[in-house]
Amino acid sequence: MPDGSPDRGIIDVAPAGTRQRGFTLIEVLLATALLAAGLAVGFATVRAATATAQRGEQLSQRSERMRAVEGFLRRRIASALPIGFETLPDTGEQIRFTGEPTRMRFVADLPDYLGRGGPYLHDVELFDDGDASRLAVSFTMVAGARTLPERTPRPPETLAADLSEVRFRYRGLDQENAPGEWQDQWESPGQLPLQVAIDIVDAEGRAWPSLVIALPQAGAGSGGLFQ
Repeated sequence: MPDGSPDRGIIDVAPAGTRQRGFTLIEVLLATALLAAGLAVGFATVRAATATAQRGEQLSQRSERMRAVEGFLRRRIASALPIGFETLPDTGEQIRFTGEPTRMRFVADLPDYLGRGGPYLHDVELFDDGDASRLAVSFTMVAGARTLPERTPRPPETLAADLSEVRFRYRGLDQENAPGEWQDQWESPGQLPLQVAIDIVDAEGRAWPSLVIALPQAGAGSGGLFQ
């Protein structure tokens, strides 16, 4: 204006040093990289925790299954009875127990919770499924020293699958009435063994705890271990 007063229509501009500065491309890329790295670490931690939980659950299920199978075998074998399930035609001797490295047969009473009652032949055997094996058991009613197969036989019931090795061993009394050596084959089918040992190894090479089971009825009702 002519009077020299400041022009009120002009807006003052702040000094350059006080202007707000935006993010540069390098800063944006660096922040994105840091965010991606953090997310990657977070996802890796979650995956590791999930894998650990899954392994723990698998081990728990394996241990639970192992205990169930061991408990079943222990109860069934310990309840073996000196009851014949087959008679040899030549001698008339009753077969009460047969034992091989991967198979054993004996008679025991089945509890009601298994849906059957009375003496049944227990046939415990290792079956080869190709890449792995499975331990299974079948039941057949016994009466008059012979088996009574069902009209519609049931397939063997699997106890444990994915196994690489199962070994049964048997022990009786020697001639001096002392515990004898362990045998892979039970040589006295007319009598029950004193003890049965079971060793199981799964398909991954992990050995189960060895089972040693005593048969309380050994020698009962069969004229002793040496007739």
